Amino acid sequence: MAQPLMPHATASWLVDNTSLSFEQIAVFCGLHILEVQAIADDTAATKLTGRDPIRAHELTMAEIEKGQADPNYALKMDREPEAATRTKGPRYTPVSKRSDKPDGIAWIIRNHPEVSDGQIGKLIGTTRNTISAIRDKSHWNMANIVPKDPVTLGLCSQRELDAIVAKAAKAAGLDPIVDTKLDGDREALIDQLRIERTEAARIAEAIANGEMEAPAMIGSFVDPFKR
Repeated sequence: MAQPLMPHATASWLVDNTSLSFEQIAVFCGLHILEVQAIADDTAATKLTGRDPIRAHELTMAEIEKGQADPNYALKMDREPEAATRTKGPRYTPVSKRSDKPDGIAWIIRNHPEVSDGQIGKLIGTTRNTISAIRDKSHWNMANIVPKDPVTLGLCSQRELDAIVAKAAKAAGLDPIVDTKLDGDREALIDQLRIERTEAARIAEAIANGEMEAPAMIGSFVDPFKR
């Protein structure tokens, strides 16, 4: 399924300007639902500047309204972003985040030593020389490198990291690691999503029965569940 050109920024805009559920936004933007939760709670590493998918011609107002009326509806992209033509070289990283790469590399090396240099380079968008220097602690800025989760830094998505770790673990013959740290948050989020779906269905029914007026525009809608 095609994704927005800037999934995190698009998710931020949808959280702030629509009543779409976290699950709908996560599916449309190709993110993990907990990433959308973090954006909604402003717990992401940096405050994201929202990107309007309507102005970017990736969504239409009518499509968003369909999603708001039916929490089970999967948003369909109006026009897919143009495919990148570059096929060689490291993954592109915005200039503002390039200084975070060593911290992300150090985190992967410390927490997932089974991941190869080639996999790290592809995930983070860096060179083998840089990774090797951090592995053997000969990097010129080693004293200032602090291991940090590359997902939190915005260098990759949780799905991409999980896929790389799972592939490396399988190749190394290791048992898959089950992360239970977020189980409580996950259960609470699922409960919240159920409440949102019930309320969205109630509102849609009230609008259909003429008991309630549909919002004139997205910007004027006040999300009762926004934290």
